[in-house]
Amino acid sequence: AFHGRTMGCLATTHSKAIHKIDIPSLDWPIADFPKYKYPLEEHVTENEHEDNRCLEQVEDVIERYNKVGKTVAGIVVEPIQSEGGDNHASPQFFQRLQQIAKRTGTALLIDEVQTGGGPTGKMWCHEHFNLPEAPDIVTFSKKMLTGGFYSKKEFRPTQGYRIYNTWMGDPSKVVMLQEVIRVIERDNLLHMATQSGDVLVKGLRTLDHKFPQHINSVRGRGTFVAFDAVEPAKRDAIIGRLKLQGIHAGGCGDRSVRLRPSLIFQPHHAHIFIDKLETVLNAL
Repeated sequence: AFHGRTMGCLATTHSKAIHKIDIPSLDWPIADFPKYKYPLEEHVTENEHEDNRCLEQVEDVIERYNKVGKTVAGIVVEPIQSEGGDNHASPQFFQRLQQIAKRTGTALLIDEVQTGGGPTGKMWCHEHFNLPEAPDIVTFSKKMLTGGFYSKKEFRPTQGYRIYNTWMGDPSKVVMLQEVIRVIERDNLLHMATQSGDVLVKGLRTLDHKFPQHINSVRGRGTFVAFDAVEPAKRDAIIGRLKLQGIHAGGCGDRSVRLRPSLIFQPHHAHIFIDKLETVLNAL
């Protein structure tokens, strides 16, 4: 997971060692996030076992730390583990994670910095998980134009100066965000992200079957889509050659290619991308 670059955030960040070199850290525990086999429909049993393994780790870590007087205050998790390789987890995983948090008196913080603002087809990715109640705290940034968080009432500090800095935010960004939200609603852009994402995933799965020697593990929600190359060097080659086709894509994890189009990305744009990627894969 990647959660930020200040000391507390870095203590919960575990995506790349280079991020943490020379930075003092805190003795905060970590549990594994599920890593699924794809396509999902062909690996139901294995992926259920992976959910169970990771959730058992969560419970074990909380119990071990609580026993020695280092009470675990909260669980920090991304709804899609982005920097770490666009790793997804099932709604059932998050539902059970929330149950563990409730049972152990541990707050559940969902980090929607990358996923918030609509790219998954919903304003917040955790809306896909059918949680019985809202997360305790949600953080956001990027598409929301400013960094912030919202929480349940019981997590709000009673004294105003408990949350304070010398800059005190950026009111102009809030005005801009109001207009962004208005356009999202006016142009039905959440539905557009779902439609465009369906085209992307369908096209990528076709290329996965056609070029198994190059790519695999297509996954995504809305336009928050990724696939793996068979090895890191091939991933880097795909990204580099896509640039020569006029396409900007990013890397994450060890060998994943991730797509992060804007909310105005439409199905015909998805077809253009698939055509360009096929050109690149044909030439590898």
